[in-house]
Amino acid sequence: MPNLLAKGRLARLSGLGSATLASLTMLAGTVLAATAEHAPDAAHGGEHAGGLPQLNPATFPTQIFWLALTFIVLYYLMAKKALPRVAEVLDARQERISRDLSKAASLKEEAEAVLAQVEKSLANARSEAQTLIGQAAADIEANNQARQAALNADIAERLKTAEANIAAAKEQALANVRAAAADIARDVAGRLAGVEVDAAQAEAAVAAVIEERRQ
Repeated sequence: MPNLLAKGRLARLSGLGSATLASLTMLAGTVLAATAEHAPDAAHGGEHAGGLPQLNPATFPTQIFWLALTFIVLYYLMAKKALPRVAEVLDARQERISRDLSKAASLKEEAEAVLAQVEKSLANARSEAQTLIGQAAADIEANNQARQAALNADIAERLKTAEANIAAAKEQALANVRAAAADIARDVAGRLAGVEVDAAQAEAAVAAVIEERRQ
């Protein structure tokens, strides 16, 4: 594609040069014809009128010849030397631009691929983080429930043990109270009534009184 563009530019320049050469040739022919018609008058007038030599009609054919020769030489140099060099420079510039555009497109694709990979990694990381957070919350809740259940069971066991100890202490205190009351009742009966009361009878009587007071 760059070669075609450069060749197109070169062809346009060559066509322009050819058209210019053709126009110059036609102009030179017209001037030569006019010079041939008016050469005697111009030469006669030139004898009486001085001036620049290049304005002398008698030298027009020679001037036009050298002008055409110079133009042909310049055209040859332009077509064979300058214009190909310009075409090479344009071609190299176009290739460099195309290479830069291709590299930019490749870098853009790589950047888009990296961005997509980063976004995918971030999405996976967020998903894993949410999963870990949910699992940690579930573990914490399970541990809390287990600790609460263990604490409730320990409290219930301690309450049960305390109630049993209290009941045992109460029974022991009642037994001691019954024994002391029975001894006191036997002692009072012996001193006041002179009656010897059996220990078992005294304890039974005290127990009956305590049971009646409970009710």
